[in-house]
Amino acid sequence: MPPIDRSDRSAARAEYSLLAELQPVVEINLNRHLEVAKEWFPHEYIPWGEGRDFEGPLGGEAWTQGEAKLPEVARTSLVVNLLTEDNLPGYHFAVAEFGKDGAWGNWVNRWTAEEARHGIALRDYLLVTRAVDPRALERARMTHMSTGYERPDDFSALHAIAYASFQELATRISHRNTGHASTDPVCDTLLARIAADENLHMVFYRNLVEAAFDLAPDTTMAAVRDVVTGFEMPGSTIKDFGRKSAEIAIAGIYDLRLHHDSVVMPILRKLRVFERGGFGPAGEAAREELAAFTAKLDTQATSFTDRREGIRAARAKRAAAVQGESR
Repeated sequence: MPPIDRSDRSAARAEYSLLAELQPVVEINLNRHLEVAKEWFPHEYIPWGEGRDFEGPLGGEAWTQGEAKLPEVARTSLVVNLLTEDNLPGYHFAVAEFGKDGAWGNWVNRWTAEEARHGIALRDYLLVTRAVDPRALERARMTHMSTGYERPDDFSALHAIAYASFQELATRISHRNTGHASTDPVCDTLLARIAADENLHMVFYRNLVEAAFDLAPDTTMAAVRDVVTGFEMPGSTIKDFGRKSAEIAIAGIYDLRLHHDSVVMPILRKLRVFERGGFGPAGEAAREELAAFTAKLDTQATSFTDRREGIRAARAKRAAAVQGESR
């Protein structure tokens, strides 16, 4: 079943009717989120005592490469995660377009506030610890935000909700593993805190998808199929994203194996996608396509991990050779 054609008025009416039916579920899950979410303050996670003025009007010290104490791949991942958060205005607009009133509007505003907190904390950490070139970071922010974010035209509200379920879990894992890769306890603690928020966001969206399956199984199955088979992280428009994501994958921070084993399959199992009944021909066809895709993804993940071992071995050999020459 293809995504909703917005030129089809009957399809559009059906979409907004489904959203209206989901409003009570949105309210229940918003209230649940507000009950379990823990208040926290970004400034408490930043080592302010390490900060120094940078060059410029305040006459501080220019940043140098030698100040970057974190491993390069951890810095790359932190910057990718931060630039992704920076495009928050675009994400807000994309989801608020489906409704600004009632429980959904309240959720969108709350979610936006929590995501903005992540960007604040990440930027403060990177600048205070002088982990990255601040001018390069600002230029990257300007470039990425100037590009903006637009959701695909064929994404319905249900597509957006389904996408967020997988994306929030993927982001949680990326943050958590970036913290581990940083080898800095302060960074690890901060990213664990951010990851806890992302997990709650995932639960919210996943619960909405589960309710949608009960209301409109075929339409929901098609949306899940579309999202999983065409999944891209929201930061995919970042300059040199392909190269950066490859390095992040080689480091094991986020790769195809994690995507399959720790994101796609856990959500599909929780939603009982392959056990549910009640589908019509379109829903069954979408489910079969999804099953075929996840099997292919599993094979691709195994192939990638095999290739990665070879890459790591070659890099270790080169490093040993360089070290031997320097003696």
